[in-house]
Amino acid sequence: MDFPEQAVAEPKTQHLRLYTDGSSEPVCPQVDTMASLPELLRAYEQTTGWSLRYRSGPAPRRPNSLTWSAPANPGVGVTPGHFTLDRAADPRGERVAVDRAAACELAAAVTAMLDELIETRHALWQREAELAAGVPLVRHADEQQHLALRLEAALKAGAEAVGCRAAALYLLDEGTSCLKLRSMWGLPFERFTSPARPLKGAVADLEALLGHAVVLNEPELMHHWRAPEGFATAVCVPVSTPTSLLGTLWLFCDEKRDFDDRQTNVLEVVAGRIAADLEREMLLSEGMDWARVKRQLAAAERFQQSQLPSISPLLDGWQVSGFTSRADGLGSEFYDWFCLPNGLLSVAVGAAEDKGLTGAMSAAALKAALRAHAQYHREADAALRKLNLTLWTGSAGDQRASLFLGLIETATGRVCGAMAGHPSVIVVGPHRWESLTQPAPPLGEGPEADFEPLAHELNRGEALLVFTEGIRDARDQRGRPLGEAELARPLVGQTRLSADQLAVRARAHLDTHAPGSGPAKVDRTLLVVKRAPD
Repeated sequence: MDFPEQAVAEPKTQHLRLYTDGSSEPVCPQVDTMASLPELLRAYEQTTGWSLRYRSGPAPRRPNSLTWSAPANPGVGVTPGHFTLDRAADPRGERVAVDRAAACELAAAVTAMLDELIETRHALWQREAELAAGVPLVRHADEQQHLALRLEAALKAGAEAVGCRAAALYLLDEGTSCLKLRSMWGLPFERFTSPARPLKGAVADLEALLGHAVVLNEPELMHHWRAPEGFATAVCVPVSTPTSLLGTLWLFCDEKRDFDDRQTNVLEVVAGRIAADLEREMLLSEGMDWARVKRQLAAAERFQQSQLPSISPLLDGWQVSGFTSRADGLGSEFYDWFCLPNGLLSVAVGAAEDKGLTGAMSAAALKAALRAHAQYHREADAALRKLNLTLWTGSAGDQRASLFLGLIETATGRVCGAMAGHPSVIVVGPHRWESLTQPAPPLGEGPEADFEPLAHELNRGEALLVFTEGIRDARDQRGRPLGEAELARPLVGQTRLSADQLAVRARAHLDTHAPGSGPAKVDRTLLVVKRAPD
């Protein structure tokens, strides 16, 4: 606190002292601390015959002798000084080696280079402070002292440093309507059982929370400003972080006295120490909670990844492959395949409308219900109707999903499928491609949704591709979507490749089409079912 202010409460000697912090000004980069700057300016003068100098503060006003001036502009919101150019003193009377225009041009280039250097130094200064703040908070194994002991020790040290009899720490509640005693020194222990003080009417506390140190040294002031204890003198300072008001710190004396700037500065340092200790404790608690959440999320991600099929079913003439790229650690999309009796191969691609953790849980529930219903239904549209009813009755009506389910007769290649929502289904052959996508309502929209059956015979040498709208709607730098045709066209005539190779090629084409979107924007899932040629 730099400047004390006095507000007179009584005509004679009674007065209330308020100590107000001045607003912090932007920090000017220290240009004159550059060790190489004087040597550079000396070399400039010897080479050009002109005197280039750096001066702190505003540009000097010397219209008769000032030839050229430019402010140092390091791009940090402040101007630390100016560079000026004058004719150098020439005791021998020789002519200037460089004319004025060339000297000014070179001076401008030197100034621009110094501006970049100043900006770099300023950025380094800020970055080092940010890195210091980025050191992880870890509770030391030997840290046995409880927060209550540390707070009481800080209160005792602060009170003894300024010659006070007692100290008390009052913190705001969650509603910022009351101040509760949380720690004290020199007061009866029974004060902890006292009810919280309403913030409304606590004039001294309100004044302190505005950023002032309030000194009360008269009985009338103690009563008017609602001091919490009946001592002869009291001082109240705010306890806050740069972003939050935490409460107030009160110190009490038995005798009437005053506090100078140095003592109030000491009390503000104590209040800052208490605020830092409280913030550290909160960060430690939140950090440990977040570490547990991160471990749980990592375990859920590993579990979700392990649930995706990775080995193609052992069926002669058939190959299945797929991939899923997730926007976050947990994805809301999946692909699946499994064998059923009588030579049936079931394949599916699903996507929950919700994202994040909710979407991952919905996708897991959808996949479990899909496997259960597919075991008993040999028609894909009937399985989707049962699945839709399960999703509808098992939620609040706000869980929707897209799904393609295909039941493939491996002996004939006949595909009996159905879709809900917005998946895309295409068939790619040696010479052409065909879209099987058809409009359909999403799962979970209503209890009586109807899903049209889809029938197709997959010939030898053809591949069935099923993918989500994250792939179909991937946009290039001009905003053009990929679409079914753009994905299918590079794969036509490539069906000699295996299902794994087709999936890799489709993914590579997706990354080439939309290089800026990457896997971090939306979930993307693709499934490839390949029937081998003769």
